[in-house]
Amino acid sequence: MDILNRDAVLAFTTKDGSTIREILAPRNSSLETQSLAEATLEPGSETQAHFHPQTEEWYYLLSGTGLMAVEGETHSVTVGDGIAIPAGTKHQIRNTGSVDLVFLCGCVPAYRDTDTVMCEALLPPD
Repeated sequence: MDILNRDAVLAFTTKDGSTIREILAPRNSSLETQSLAEATLEPGSETQAHFHPQTEEWYYLLSGTGLMAVEGETHSVTVGDGIAIPAGTKHQIRNTGSVDLVFLCGCVPAYRDTDTVMCEALLPPD
């Protein structure tokens, strides 16, 4: 059994610009095919639009409010919302609130920078 505390893992910036703490992943646990991370976006910031050709992803919002774009759809999101992001689907999220937007991010297969392809913005300018 692997138990890793979120505060025990170092934060890093992903290719899309979000700050991530990889809580469970093949790099730090016995998991082989998936990963769980906590992502943080400061007020007014956003990820760069991107997609993962091989990875299904989901977000679950823990704090803050945001604007989420997945392909042609854009929706306001808030605490308690879960967002499904199929593999190959372009997506982007912006923090629209005054506090950090914090969300869990699950990936199958596990997150890899090499499976992240940047694309043109999906969200309108602020």
